[in-house]
Amino acid sequence: MGRDDREVAVPDSPTTAAIAFPSIALPSLRLNVAEAGPIDGLPTLVLHGFPEFWYGWRRQIGPLTEAGLRLVLPDQRGYNRSDKPDGIAAYHLDRLAADVIELADHYGFARFRLVAHDWGGLVAWWTAAHHPERIERLAILNAPHPAVFGPYILRHPTQMLRSAYVGLFQIPRLPERRLMADGCAVLRQALLKTSRPGSFTGADLDRYVEAWAQPGAMTGMLNWYRALRLPRARSVPRVKPPTLILWGRRDHALEPGLAEASLALCDAGRIQWLPEATHWVQHDAAEAVNAALVAFLRA
Repeated sequence: MGRDDREVAVPDSPTTAAIAFPSIALPSLRLNVAEAGPIDGLPTLVLHGFPEFWYGWRRQIGPLTEAGLRLVLPDQRGYNRSDKPDGIAAYHLDRLAADVIELADHYGFARFRLVAHDWGGLVAWWTAAHHPERIERLAILNAPHPAVFGPYILRHPTQMLRSAYVGLFQIPRLPERRLMADGCAVLRQALLKTSRPGSFTGADLDRYVEAWAQPGAMTGMLNWYRALRLPRARSVPRVKPPTLILWGRRDHALEPGLAEASLALCDAGRIQWLPEATHWVQHDAAEAVNAALVAFLRA
């Protein structure tokens, strides 16, 4: 297992966090991982969404590690420097959730806290529903439960319009060319236009472009969309672990009703709304998100 320990300045944190970057060989593939926090801290896996990678949690690493959490933040399969298996079948939700469990097993986490945003949130919902005995607490940021999305769209045509880009991503090869053109200009602009001013700096976007430009990364990232098969709620176990849903109300892509529908599948959950935050809630409202996560995950 390769290892790279560095002192990395974490934005919005009064201290410098020591972050290690091991390459983890799991039974099915290799993942690039960022580690931070005390070795004996509360085990916590943190999952990014599209089109981010571990760096999407840069504003959370300092505050969460200072609160005593042991953070493991993988670049999920298909992203950045992690393996990018060929074929759409390699990106089904069952396979993505299995990565989470295999990663926890690698670290010896019998039970762990799970924090996730966007696509990582869908994986986290699926993991918590099918492996409740492993999840101590679940925190979801602007991500619907996979089982509520299909029925919600049928009842709310406005959400169907917001999700039209998902259909475009199904086209082979063309989306990759469009998103990679002109230094990933489309994705850069998408992040800037759908977030609050200042949430993404030019230097941040350069880091993202570097990750998107890794060989095979853009196809791997889009294959998550291409592999998605929406289940019915009655076919999915209820979410048993205590659950906190943090939701930015100004989300450009996901309506607040999806948070409420997701909450209905939880045995013990609550929603905390962030009225001024967008889909990129951990960037837009970092201080509020950090405070909410620390209070919930340490409880």
